[in-house]
Amino acid sequence: MATRSVTTSARPETLFLWLCQLRRAPYSYDWIDNLGRRSPREPDAGLRALEVGQQFMTIFTLTDFVPDESIIVEMNPGWPQRAFGAIRLQYRIDRVAEESSRLSAIMWMPPIGRLLNRQRRYALAWGDLIMMRKQLLVLRGLAEQRNSSKAQ
Repeated sequence: MATRSVTTSARPETLFLWLCQLRRAPYSYDWIDNLGRRSPREPDAGLRALEVGQQFMTIFTLTDFVPDESIIVEMNPGWPQRAFGAIRLQYRIDRVAEESSRLSAIMWMPPIGRLLNRQRRYALAWGDLIMMRKQLLVLRGLAEQRNSSKAQ
């Protein structure tokens, strides 16, 4: 299991709105994850209408959610699982103080048996550190920007 977190002044409902945007783009390094297309910078409120089975970030499927609190996605079968393994991700929002929240991404990577697969899993965890950190920072920035524009 690997956990990445950022603290933010954005409200949980605003963070959750941006987590729902993962249905249409990865919000990480777009030149790698999104074929060079920039992830949208304006949220689509209609994406908050979540249902189990919806696609997230192209290679994940929504398996569970609690509005304004968490989203759980699992790697799609087929080539995504062959390339990355049967990964499960939980994005969780926790209130840590009156004016701040923590946005966390928790990744479960099941054990893989053979030596080369263990090395691939190790490399994936380190690569994910860079990619997930960027994703959380982008989502935090967009949520805080939305918070400040609503406050004005």
